[in-house]
Amino acid sequence: MYIVTGGAGLIGSNLIKALNQRGISDILVVDDLKEGIKFKNLADCNIVDYMDRLDFIRRIQSGWELGKIDAVIHEGACSATTEWDGEFIMKNNFEYTKMLLHWCQSQEAPFIYASSASVYGMGPVFREEREFERPLNMYAYSKFQFDQYLRHYQSVLTSQVCGLRYFNVYGPREQHKGSMASVAFHFHNQILKEGKVKLFAGTDGYGDGEQLRDFIHVDDAVSVKLWLLDHPKVSGIFNVGTGRAQSFNDVARAVVRYHGQGEIEYVPFPDHLKGRYQSYTQADIGALRQAGYTTEFMTVEQGVPKYLAWLEQNPV
Repeated sequence: MYIVTGGAGLIGSNLIKALNQRGISDILVVDDLKEGIKFKNLADCNIVDYMDRLDFIRRIQSGWELGKIDAVIHEGACSATTEWDGEFIMKNNFEYTKMLLHWCQSQEAPFIYASSASVYGMGPVFREEREFERPLNMYAYSKFQFDQYLRHYQSVLTSQVCGLRYFNVYGPREQHKGSMASVAFHFHNQILKEGKVKLFAGTDGYGDGEQLRDFIHVDDAVSVKLWLLDHPKVSGIFNVGTGRAQSFNDVARAVVRYHGQGEIEYVPFPDHLKGRYQSYTQADIGALRQAGYTTEFMTVEQGVPKYLAWLEQNPV
């Protein structure tokens, strides 16, 4: 059995769909469906069971026997960067992940979990080394601290453990994220409603819309995960980005080009984001390449049209 926590989310649901395409449906989804709209991400997936995140961890703690576990893919977390309840964040993100790690080790089951590129703070170097890690909020700190915890135990691990530091993931099944959905999603909707897309004016020495991010299509993020499942001897903490920084203008132009219409409008950069905004991210994917992953990643020009075609076939 495969266990996917956060299975109703963006990356989790796309992973489940990919496992289904491999003929795998013996999947237990663990999530929190208080916001029930996320069920839509699972409606076309084949799974054997669903369990609430708190019920699941209680059963783990009570010695629940599930039989053979093929792998645990842990995507569940509170990812709100504006959440400052440190007690909640550390229990929900850090302690929960620790319990799953030790349970997987006792089951000799592979454990692949979501870390985050937010551990690097403002950068400018995004490499999986302690000297470049400067989390700026509680969410980032919870991810950073678990990575540190893993490093302490890495030499005594008995089965695969991989932490994946996602950069700016976009793609199908993110509609439930609302304001936290990708810029590609928002630009698409802006074109449909207003005939134009809105970008921030220049800041931090960057021109209008020229701030740079490492945008990665969710299919590429899932591809990395599947490769790791196929290579259980690979363990470590890996950046999951394209290794290529592209501008918000690039995303906007890809959306306009896809629709064959639309303008780009620049709006004043918000005062409350000044000094707190990542104007540049670019994953150093050297460690992932060294581990043996050779597949090329989609550019914005390739990934955005693929995503928008899916949105048109699956309107909100």
